[in-house]
Amino acid sequence: MKQFLALLFIYSGLQVPGLADTWQQKADYRIQVDLDVENHRYTGQQQLFYFNHSPDTLYRLYYHLYNNAFQPGSMMDVRSGTIPDPDARVSDRISQLAPNEIGFLKIYSLTLDGRSQDFEVEGTILEVVLERSIPPRAGVLLEMEFEGQVPLQIRRSGRDNKEGISYSMVQWYPKISEYDRDGWHPDPYVAREFYGVWSNFDVQITLDNQLVVAATGVLQNGEDIGYGYSNRNIKHKRGGKLTWHFKAEGVHDFAWAADPDYTHTNIEVDEGKVFRFFYQKGKNARKTWGELPEIMKEAYRLIVARHGEYPYPVYSFIQGGDGGMEYPMATLITGERGLSSLVGVSIHELMHSWYQGLLATNELLYPWMDEGFTELAEVTIKNELRKSGHLGGPYQDKPYTILYSSYRKVAKMGIEEAMNTHADHYRSNTAYGMAAYNKGAIFLKQLEYIVGEEHYETAMRKYYEQWKFRHPRDVDLLRIFEKQSQMVLDWYLQYFVYTTKLIEYKISSIEPGADETVIRIDRQGEVPMPIDVEVFYSDGTSSLHTVPLRIMRNAKTRDGVYSYQVEPDWPWTDNQYLMRIKADGKSVKAAEIDPTLRLADFDLSNNRMEVP
Repeated sequence: MKQFLALLFIYSGLQVPGLADTWQQKADYRIQVDLDVENHRYTGQQQLFYFNHSPDTLYRLYYHLYNNAFQPGSMMDVRSGTIPDPDARVSDRISQLAPNEIGFLKIYSLTLDGRSQDFEVEGTILEVVLERSIPPRAGVLLEMEFEGQVPLQIRRSGRDNKEGISYSMVQWYPKISEYDRDGWHPDPYVAREFYGVWSNFDVQITLDNQLVVAATGVLQNGEDIGYGYSNRNIKHKRGGKLTWHFKAEGVHDFAWAADPDYTHTNIEVDEGKVFRFFYQKGKNARKTWGELPEIMKEAYRLIVARHGEYPYPVYSFIQGGDGGMEYPMATLITGERGLSSLVGVSIHELMHSWYQGLLATNELLYPWMDEGFTELAEVTIKNELRKSGHLGGPYQDKPYTILYSSYRKVAKMGIEEAMNTHADHYRSNTAYGMAAYNKGAIFLKQLEYIVGEEHYETAMRKYYEQWKFRHPRDVDLLRIFEKQSQMVLDWYLQYFVYTTKLIEYKISSIEPGADETVIRIDRQGEVPMPIDVEVFYSDGTSSLHTVPLRIMRNAKTRDGVYSYQVEPDWPWTDNQYLMRIKADGKSVKAAEIDPTLRLADFDLSNNRMEVP
């Protein structure tokens, strides 16, 4: 593991053959922080070894100071007061925070290679106009002293959450902004997602010795700590402090949580890989969290088989936060849930280790490439657990259809926005959630419909192998699928991601004849799509046909266990298509568009027609 990650970072600044412009910046953090639990403040020192692997000279640097969002009048506070459907967890709560309840990060000093640097703080962003620039392929040492106050729990980070967890410490330190092939990304924090630099973390956390700490990374001094990190039963006298020393390699963030009442259990899920669980034994937690380890061990097996290796030694499921939120090697989730809900959120957040953790697209520009893909994986894996008996509830043949139903409801409301909208700039939370989660999941499932299951599974594995630790964009994913399927697919991205135009097809007529039956299909929406049709015959048999778009320049012939008869292609300029079915001694009784229900057709009521 260490050799793998070391090699990753030695070569992270170089281009990979066949993948142009895939250099990555690199940051090594050393952080020492001391938390005073009486006033919920912490002081810290940070050493940041920053490596400019880009071909550009850097004249400025930017840091994120996320805690500053939790102050009356912040951008997050204002945004929550002006968006038509504010998140109930935020609402107007920030505006009502008292001085000892707000969050802040104050920077007292900043040096570059020992020389003091001037800086300016605007809300959640710190800007440094460098005294001397950082040329390509150069590294510098940035040192900082800071002080933070932990806000009352509102969104993700904070103290004393609704379930009584003392500290949910996420986005708590000054974090260097990402600089990639699209430039700097110093986005103000208004409660959306995150984007970061591949980093190594060496973090020492000093706090009251009665608090149990769960964190990103591997604890280095577990034998001195106890609390389930070793077999030693160590009793720490009240009134003292402990320093917890964690290391994490090849991640883009570091999160931790602390509570005096955590129960800490663990299970080995693979050779050398451990899942840890931190929770309070509440009303339902003893049973649900007690069952969670074995279920997640099986979920892990299914996930790795479908999505690729998990390259880190540990993952922690931590009760905390305000719902469910992913971080490297860890998640913070509210824990007072029924078993099905707890398993669902645990699978969802664990799956983020692949899409947000390893592939790590910029979630502010492509939230659907993380949240949507994770949503589809959650639905699929949870359904497989039901099939194998590891989780109660009925197995569904097409579990993904619930995602399509939610999408159609929002589309009917008329508030849908294009998926390429910046995550912070959606007009409503409803539109953001539908685009990022539901439609993002549909994008993938519909891509499977277009290219076929075999090409889809192979392409997704290639996507992971070629783009892990590389911050892919939407076009990078699409090119993997084009190469695998030998189809032209740019039209799909343009229509489905960059617009809110609808897919709507209808079987208008079935006209039997002596030699053939003509099935007329009308395109009533603006989005052209290949169309699968199942034709049913009077003898009880059926046949599968696919009508490719001419602009695809290819067509699927197989899709899982099914074979398709490829019909003449359909020019996108034509709104009508005539499918001709040879009689062959059989009469057509009915025809149905998309029997697998993977096409995001707007109105399903006109997709089937029976012959009178």
